[in-house]
Amino acid sequence: MTRWAGVSDRDAIEAEMPWEERDLPATMYQFISQVAQKHGARDAVSFQLLSDPGSKAETLSWREFHERSCQAANLFRALGIGESDVVAYVLPNSNETTITLIGGMIAGIVNPINPLLEPDQIAAILRETGAKVVVTLRAFPKSDVAQKVARAVAEAPAVHTVLEVDLLRYLSPPKSWIVPLLRPKNPVRHKAKVLDFNAELARQPKTLQFADSAGDRVAAYFHTGGTTGMPKVAQHRYSGMIYNGWLGAKILFTEKDVIMCPLPLFHVFAVHVVFMAMIASGAHVVFPTPAGYRGEGVFDNFWKLVERWKVTFIISVPTAIAQLMQRPVDADISTVKTAFSGSAPLPVELFNRFTGATGVTIVEGYGLTEATCLVSCNPVEGTQKIGSVGIPFPYCEVRIFECDAEGNVRREMGVDEVGEICVWNPGVFSGHTYTDADKNRGLFAEGRYLRTGDLGRIDADGFLWITGRAKDLIIRGGHNIDPAEIEEALASHPAVAFAGAIGQPDAHAGELPCVYVELVEGAEVSEQELLEHAREHVHERAAHPKYLEILPELPKTAVGKVFKPDLRRMAITRVYNEALEKAGLDVRVREVVEDSKRGLVARLERGAGADEAAVKKVLGEFTRPWEWAD
Repeated sequence: MTRWAGVSDRDAIEAEMPWEERDLPATMYQFISQVAQKHGARDAVSFQLLSDPGSKAETLSWREFHERSCQAANLFRALGIGESDVVAYVLPNSNETTITLIGGMIAGIVNPINPLLEPDQIAAILRETGAKVVVTLRAFPKSDVAQKVARAVAEAPAVHTVLEVDLLRYLSPPKSWIVPLLRPKNPVRHKAKVLDFNAELARQPKTLQFADSAGDRVAAYFHTGGTTGMPKVAQHRYSGMIYNGWLGAKILFTEKDVIMCPLPLFHVFAVHVVFMAMIASGAHVVFPTPAGYRGEGVFDNFWKLVERWKVTFIISVPTAIAQLMQRPVDADISTVKTAFSGSAPLPVELFNRFTGATGVTIVEGYGLTEATCLVSCNPVEGTQKIGSVGIPFPYCEVRIFECDAEGNVRREMGVDEVGEICVWNPGVFSGHTYTDADKNRGLFAEGRYLRTGDLGRIDADGFLWITGRAKDLIIRGGHNIDPAEIEEALASHPAVAFAGAIGQPDAHAGELPCVYVELVEGAEVSEQELLEHAREHVHERAAHPKYLEILPELPKTAVGKVFKPDLRRMAITRVYNEALEKAGLDVRVREVVEDSKRGLVARLERGAGADEAAVKKVLGEFTRPWEWAD
């Protein structure tokens, strides 16, 4: 592992040799074969169904993981999956999930799907990818995944086989005796064959029974949302995933590390940033409960789980860190060296509270699905700049451009000048990011650099800062929400003339969906009625607006479009004033202004005897900056 302390380390790594000359595996089978040869007896992946630190867990060594991945690949080939065919999985975390992930990529193309999506959204992704085999849960208490997938498969005619994973095997008596009595029914509404995943797996040889891929190819499809009728599906190649793994092994992990990862294995953060790095380094990863951080008791037991597994590296997101800081550190966590936070900006106050309570350094990073994830992170050692997303990784080119709609570059921005963040690295599939060719039009600057849709700047020290989002996505706890779905749902109400959805600041989730509405002239409807209408017509629960306000008229541009910067100013003013008032502080937001480097900034007006330290504590919970007006 190379020390990661700044730009000089990045430059030294690049100076060793060009990326193309590095001796790295070309396929996923070669990748896992390499780790099995080097670290076969070491622990690879552990999973426990329940959050109690003393509950039953299953650990696979790298040799065992290699064998089971080969069995899965053999099974998928036996079911007719070739290199261009798709195996989808709609699963919470488990050892079977990681085996399906890697086995699916060896045999064909794997398509992880968020099990929290609704049946029609799951069906849309299955149709978009043409999935032929689906791996999912067998009906289990307190889970509706099996029932949702059964409904989705009925609407995805290409699916011919469903493989079910039964979580019962992770339980011990007496709970294992009770589950069969409580197991919910799952009326099958489709014609696909239903088989037991583990039973079928056990019938397969532990060595690969077919010729491995000849070289690099597309091996995974990741959907970027699912909150609208037709999701975008990004294509990932072996080379991009192995690049992510190589980065982790080069600058973050060694075979001696134990990583706690309560993030879902349908997301690139857990799959590429974490699991690919485990394969590259030989480190050990622990997945606590199927739902990770959402699992029952995980936050309450988190520090004891860290102690149980002697964790050295914690993977997290700001919403989870906020929850952890509401609980005492009630265990020995002296083994922990570092925490990695991604998916959304981390508020400064939360950063300080976490490091103060745990003594653990947090490293913030930046990535996106379309780039096969990793782009930059703060130095693990050396100077960090809290609020930035760090330094671009080796062999990752980050440019700040002003582009037109077709991706033509008008100009490249200078130091600290804000523009669109554009990226090239070995994970960028230039020209072919999405399965739908139409969605790739205008996506690349100069035909090479992926346009991220994020606005940002690079400072004089080479640190990358994100200042806004060109595409207006609402990011709730790292989850992308398309405001168009909220707006369209409200526009379907006969009393609504216009709707503008934005993300309002939130101390826990970073942003929450918020919507402002202008009514049809003469119409009468309450805000509560419109909220109920939105809940009924917005398919994804995470996208339900948490605040709705009727305005006499929405701010608009000269061509009649809703002007969202003004809506954001209103939301920041309201949320910050509510937080200040709740804290009993005689301070209010005078105005919200646009800063060229920091984006929207709240300017505060002091009252008599304003407590500056208290203001910093209250507003430090939010990601949006503030300053005094005087």
